[in-house]
Amino acid sequence: MSTVALEMPAEHYTEKIKELKDQKNAVILAHYYQRPEVQDLADFVGDSLELSRKAQETNADIIAFCGVRFMCETAKILNPTKRVLHPNPESGCPMADMATVQGVLELKQKYPEAAIVSYVNTSAEVKAISDVCVTSANAVKIVSKLPHKQIIFVPDMGLGNWVKKNIPDKEIIIWRGFCPPHYEFGLSDLKALREMHKNAVVAAHPECNPKVLEHADFVGSTSQIINFATTTDAKNIIVITEVGLKHVLYKKNPNKNYIFPEAMNYCGSAVYCCTMKGVTLANLYTTLKDEVNEVILPLDIIQKAKKPIEYMLELSK
Repeated sequence: MSTVALEMPAEHYTEKIKELKDQKNAVILAHYYQRPEVQDLADFVGDSLELSRKAQETNADIIAFCGVRFMCETAKILNPTKRVLHPNPESGCPMADMATVQGVLELKQKYPEAAIVSYVNTSAEVKAISDVCVTSANAVKIVSKLPHKQIIFVPDMGLGNWVKKNIPDKEIIIWRGFCPPHYEFGLSDLKALREMHKNAVVAAHPECNPKVLEHADFVGSTSQIINFATTTDAKNIIVITEVGLKHVLYKKNPNKNYIFPEAMNYCGSAVYCCTMKGVTLANLYTTLKDEVNEVILPLDIIQKAKKPIEYMLELSK
């Protein structure tokens, strides 16, 4: 169920949301790609898996997850006794939706000895049939530790190709899914940005097109990009990931120039996720007020999907 709130000043929503959070013993989680005003209101801002684990450490009864659908599902998988609310249930992830249970099982029949490795950016149902989950930060490490010589990598071919490049001794069978904002940013777009900012270094997310990654100075997850971009000696950093990250970068180190491919000041492809921006202060407010848009998953899916996540955490040690 989606909710609609009357338009009010942002300050009004902020105060009302804080009141509701205290009244209902709720915690607000926001992904790095969320709107700045949503990030500023959240108790925790971070990557999707990191946020779900943060929620485990709280005594909150309600988790209001400002992100896309698979993130809310992961929060429910790791916090099955808590109520997880999604302010905008229409906010899905095109890449996660590209992987289907039927399609993955058909691929498994073709490669019966292969391990099914699912990027955390997948539905709960796909996680439930996977051997292990990975994040963009640990995918290379986790896959390298698996005993399997064949790997079915679902659903992102950007990250899958990055894993393949870094682990050449394994056969990586890559599902042809992708994140449109990341993958559709092309090499010509990067060259145009480099031409505009000749002294800049480039940090790119592994969901990007392999041709872009070949010309990046640094490739890493969202959290890894934050660390690199805010600590590098370079003054100018071209950041090829969703533009929502700009907000946290300037909060962490305002003394650098973070250059994002944005439509307002750049003629190429903007890396902008409209579904991530589907969460607003208005729908966060009404979701908390009415306690609607709860994420419900079957118990068997929760139990099965938790196993590949736990295996990933074990292999991460």
